[in-house]
Amino acid sequence: MRVAIFTALFVALTTAASAGPISFANGWREQRLSLFSSNDYRFGTNLSLISDGSVSIAWARVSQRDWTSTSASWNWTVDQSVPATSLAKKGGDDRNIALYFVYVPESIAPKLKNAGIRNLLGNDDVRIIQYAWGGNHRKGQIIPSPYAPPGQGVTISLRQAGTGSYNESVDLSEDYARAFGGEKGALVGLAVSGDSDDTNSVIRAAIGNLNLR
Repeated sequence: MRVAIFTALFVALTTAASAGPISFANGWREQRLSLFSSNDYRFGTNLSLISDGSVSIAWARVSQRDWTSTSASWNWTVDQSVPATSLAKKGGDDRNIALYFVYVPESIAPKLKNAGIRNLLGNDDVRIIQYAWGGNHRKGQIIPSPYAPPGQGVTISLRQAGTGSYNESVDLSEDYARAFGGEKGALVGLAVSGDSDDTNSVIRAAIGNLNLR
């Protein structure tokens, strides 16, 4: 990954995902991280992606009634995998698929509802948890993002690089406390990415049945 996904997450803050069960059919858009690098996303019942030596994200806002969600569940499938990498290494941290949860303090969330890129990047209160399938880390390991400012972004490893299909369930409140300490803020955004540019490999993956509770 040659550019910072944690930074680029905020460029597309313009649309809203459905409440409760999250629809992948509406409200999502791709955000390129390079003019010459883009994944192939398909939106519908599931979000599927093909990443061929490339990296980008698909992003959606979370409905305000879901800002206080404390847990999430989903299923995901990988049919073709990147090699195992270190997710702590900047510029060498390819992963098959990742799901991002973007938080801001509840007290300022309404003011940031329509914030632009400049305002958000200058806000030290933004926090991002990324659940990743890829790398060579133990399940549940918290890895500080090599791209985000210290204390603002982490990756939590759920699956090492490889293929298969799995159901996941996470406690957002507990993981936020483990990653950053204290109580989580408002969940204002979600994103999905595939990252294969450093290893010049190919990913075929999908995610679906995403529910916030």
